[in-house]
Amino acid sequence: MVATPIASTVTADDRPNVIVIMVDDLGFSDIGCYGSEIETPHLDALAAGGLRFSQFYNTAKCHSSRVSLLTGQYCIAAGDTSLSHGVTSAEVLGGNGYDTSMVGKWHLKQEPTDFGFDRYWGHLSGACNYFKGDNTFRLGRQPWKVPAENFYTTVANVDYGLKFLADAEKNDKPWYLYVAFNAPHAPLQALPEDYAKYEGRYDAGWDTVREKRLAKQGELGLLPEGVTPSDRPAHIPAWDSLSDARKRFENKRMTTLAAMIDRVDQEIGRLVDHLQHTDQLDNTLIWFVSDNGACPYDRTSNQIEAKPTDGSVMWSDSTGWAWARNSPFRYYKQNQFEGGIASPAIVHWPAGLKTPAGSIDRQPAHLIDIMPTLADLTQSNVPTAMNDRELRPVSGQSLRPLLEGGVVGRKQPLHFLFAADRGLRDGDWKIVSFRSGPWEIYNVRNDRTEQNNLADREPERLKSMVTTWQTMARDVLHANGRNTAAVSQKSTEHTHPEWTNFASDPTAGVRGNVDRNAASPKKRRKAKQKIRARKNTTMEVKADTIHLTFSGDDPGLAFESLPSDLPVGPYALAFELKSDATGNGEAYYTTDDKTSLPNGQHLTFNVVTDGNWHSHKLNITTSKQICKLRLDVSDNAGTAQLRGLRLIDASGNVLIKWPRK
Repeated sequence: MVATPIASTVTADDRPNVIVIMVDDLGFSDIGCYGSEIETPHLDALAAGGLRFSQFYNTAKCHSSRVSLLTGQYCIAAGDTSLSHGVTSAEVLGGNGYDTSMVGKWHLKQEPTDFGFDRYWGHLSGACNYFKGDNTFRLGRQPWKVPAENFYTTVANVDYGLKFLADAEKNDKPWYLYVAFNAPHAPLQALPEDYAKYEGRYDAGWDTVREKRLAKQGELGLLPEGVTPSDRPAHIPAWDSLSDARKRFENKRMTTLAAMIDRVDQEIGRLVDHLQHTDQLDNTLIWFVSDNGACPYDRTSNQIEAKPTDGSVMWSDSTGWAWARNSPFRYYKQNQFEGGIASPAIVHWPAGLKTPAGSIDRQPAHLIDIMPTLADLTQSNVPTAMNDRELRPVSGQSLRPLLEGGVVGRKQPLHFLFAADRGLRDGDWKIVSFRSGPWEIYNVRNDRTEQNNLADREPERLKSMVTTWQTMARDVLHANGRNTAAVSQKSTEHTHPEWTNFASDPTAGVRGNVDRNAASPKKRRKAKQKIRARKNTTMEVKADTIHLTFSGDDPGLAFESLPSDLPVGPYALAFELKSDATGNGEAYYTTDDKTSLPNGQHLTFNVVTDGNWHSHKLNITTSKQICKLRLDVSDNAGTAQLRGLRLIDASGNVLIKWPRK
């Protein structure tokens, strides 16, 4: 292994312990010290004794932010979820004598113990039931069975984090703990006592809550004076205009989110208490970050009249509350506007921070900066070559000057890319494209909330920054043509098919968005019975095997126009799957022609990504005739193969087999 040292004055005896905490889908204003009404006293105390960032960026998406956090690289450059071109902070610090542990959500290929972590407990999947878990839980490298009762992932993360710290503290060397909470990512599920605490607090609705958060942000001095909050967008109705049924459900969704965030803070408090009682708090460097902004994707919710306080009730996110939670910014998770990429970030390190306690730093920083900062502060070497990987350069920079009260001079602009959403931050200027729509340009020094698109006034600057974005995408990220294709020049309304449709009342078992463009029965009878590759999916049929390549978010297959003479159910969709793509599987079906997918009924199944074939049988328990069908075997980039794909009846008779000859 070839390594390049990073200079430091820290001696081995002075090296700090390190805790990096990442939460999931947290809005910019979701904790107290960033403007929230949610009670987060432990995070607020870390901020009061440490440093907050007002311009800390992520990648706008779950797995890509984890890659950047761990490797100091942009996700694609590091090899995406395979990490085939990156080295992790655990490997860097572990190579310098640190004891390394991780708890929580992995969401990448292989396992944490393959990438430098001595100990691991958590789930390899991107999300799971908070009370029941899934089959991807591991302790070390061994499968770990989730208890049938008295289990909640957020609590269990810290239970095992404390166990790992107790083990690490027996060694005469510093330690590194990475805590990856799944909260407050959907499914929205809260412990009963936490949910009860927030009942009634959101009766006033998102307009009132947002106004109070904006006022508190002003009192905190979180943003410079004169920042104009973004307006409520056209796709979010005024709270007072909602039906009573919609208000009830939206109220309960935000109650649950608040309870989940409160619980994260309580568990962080347990970690901090341990450090205080063991006299380790002063020289423990604590980073708190989020992987993206609040999530707007309104997928399927069940039992909407119940309370989500056990594993039987599972709710999805709300676009309306995502808007309020990302105050004062526009848009959401996956978008490269500030609402998607700007999130809370706190550093606490009494023995090392040189900034005044409670300071707010306004310099742009990014998740890619954390790994090189850790290497710098711990006097660890960042390898430039490894035997099993072809490493690419780290794009992040050490934030040590900032932590010492100075200035970080960025060597290159900050690049943003996930699926069809793009952005570039260069000094005071930012360009952004919404789902490959026309480039927009903003002076974020004067217009942090991106209200005034200056594309018509700054055409040359825009052109130059687009060229820089393209050059970095090619030379730094090593992105392919699909990711770097020219954007559309046609301006359209900013919408997304998975944002909440407020024109209808919420319905259990039906996606929160309703597509009105369903095909008629006549069209269905005439259409060819074939498989269509959905967005971010390419498909090739070789012999009897379907080969799939996924390039971004929410890929999958649509089975167009099932035969109108199918017998009634029940049915089963059976297949064999071999996959290296992250995320678990989903299937959707309808029993009428008017309902469009992904509305209708929803099934889930676990996907094992070990490179072997695995058999699946999804039971479609309807007594009606199935009309439409969709199958998703991943939720992110990667590859998969399907064979033996067939729809069968209750007796096992094959009704349809794909690929069709």
